[in-house]
Amino acid sequence: MTLLLTIVFAIAFFALLMASVALHEVGHMVPAKIFGVRVPRYFVGFGPTLWSMRRGGTEYGVKWIPLGGFVQLLGMYPPTDPTAKDTRLQRLADDARAAEWDDITPADRGHLFYERATWQKLVVMFGGPAMNLLIAFVLMWGVVGLYGAWRDQPVVASTVACVIAEPREDMACTDADQATPAAEAGLQPGDRFVSFNGTPIHSQAQLSELIRANMGGELTLVVERDGAQVTLPTVHTLVRQVAATLDPSRAVEAGWVGFTPTQEFRQGGPGDALADMWLMTKQSVVALAQFPVKVWNLAVDLVTGQPRNLYDPVSIVGASAIAGQVAASDQVDAGARVAFFANLLAAVNLFLALFNLVPLPPLDGGHMAGAAWEGVRRAFARLTGRAQPKPLDTAKMLPVTYVVAGFLLLCGLIVIVADIVRPMQLF
Repeated sequence: MTLLLTIVFAIAFFALLMASVALHEVGHMVPAKIFGVRVPRYFVGFGPTLWSMRRGGTEYGVKWIPLGGFVQLLGMYPPTDPTAKDTRLQRLADDARAAEWDDITPADRGHLFYERATWQKLVVMFGGPAMNLLIAFVLMWGVVGLYGAWRDQPVVASTVACVIAEPREDMACTDADQATPAAEAGLQPGDRFVSFNGTPIHSQAQLSELIRANMGGELTLVVERDGAQVTLPTVHTLVRQVAATLDPSRAVEAGWVGFTPTQEFRQGGPGDALADMWLMTKQSVVALAQFPVKVWNLAVDLVTGQPRNLYDPVSIVGASAIAGQVAASDQVDAGARVAFFANLLAAVNLFLALFNLVPLPPLDGGHMAGAAWEGVRRAFARLTGRAQPKPLDTAKMLPVTYVVAGFLLLCGLIVIVADIVRPMQLF
C-alpha cells in the first residue's frame, strides 16, 4: 500500500511540476500578446500532438512527451542582412531563420518579436521566470501562513560541555577534554541572547553569523535570565569545521560556541516567506555555480557504486520520487507531509526561475542578455547622434545554443539515470 501511495503522490507531484512549466510559458505568452507579438503556438510537452485547439490566432495543445513545453513567439530572428558576408556561421543562421520565416506573412509585419522595444523584450522573456517566482512565493506563503514552520530562536535549548576530539566508548567529559565556550561562559538553557560583543541580537540567524565570523576571537555575551540581564564572563570562541551556510554539503572553518538554539513552531506572513525565499535563492545560486561539478561527481559515484549524497542534484523524476516518499510516509503527520510537498514544489519552481535566468541561450537569460546588449547599442547610437544599428542577429548565437543545449541534455540524462538506478532514499 505504501508503494502504491508513493507512486500516486510522485505522479501527482510530477503533474504539478508540468503545470508549473505550463504556467512558465504563460508568463511569456501573456506579455507577448499584450505587446502585439503574434503567438502561433502554445504547447505543453514535446513530440507528436495529442490534442490541440485554435483560438485567437494561437494553437493551444498538449503533446505526448510531458517533459516541458513551449510558446512560439513569431519573429525571434530578424530578417537576413543582404550585406552580410557569406560565412559558415551566416549560412547556419540563415537556415534557422528561413525555417522560422516560413510562418511569417506580410500581414505579420509590426507583430514580430524582434521589432519590439528593448524593455518589452525583457518583460516578455522575464515573464516565464517571474511566473515561477510567483508560484514559489505563493506556495511558501501558503505553508508559512496556513501551517507554520519551525524557527530557530536566540534562546539556549541545551549546551555542549566539552569538545571530544576523537570518538571513544565513553563519551562523558573528562578533565583532559577542552571545555566549550558555552560551558566556560556559563550559558544555561533558557538564556535569551541580548547582545554579542556589544551588538544587539534580533534573531538566531544574525547571532549565528556573528559567531561564525568571530572565529577564535574574544566573546562577551549578555543574556536575559530570569527577567534580568546578565553579562557573562569573556571567553574565546573556538574555530571548528561547520557546514557552510549557503552550501551545507561543504565544511568551512568558523567560530563555534557550543549550544543548541530553541526552536519555535509558528505561523508567519509574506515577509517570512520572502525571507525564506531569499535564503533559498542564495543557496540555489551557489548550487547553480557548482552544478557541472556536482553532476560530474554524481556520474563518478554512479559508475563506482557510491551511495547517493543528500546534496546531489536531482531531476524532475527524482524530485517527484522524493515527494512521493514523504507524502506516503507514516513517520510524519499529514500537515507536515503537505507542507513538505508544497515546499519542495516551491523550491523546484525557484530553481527553475534562477536556472532560466542564466545569461546563455537557449535559456531565457540568454535572450534577455541579447535584448539588453541591443538596447545598449541603440542607446549609445542615440547619445552619439549615429544612425540606429540593425537588430541584433540572435540567430548567430546558434552554435552557443547547441553547445549549451547539448550540455544540459547530457547533464539531465545523467541525473535521471541516477534517480532511476540509485534513487535518493529519505526513509
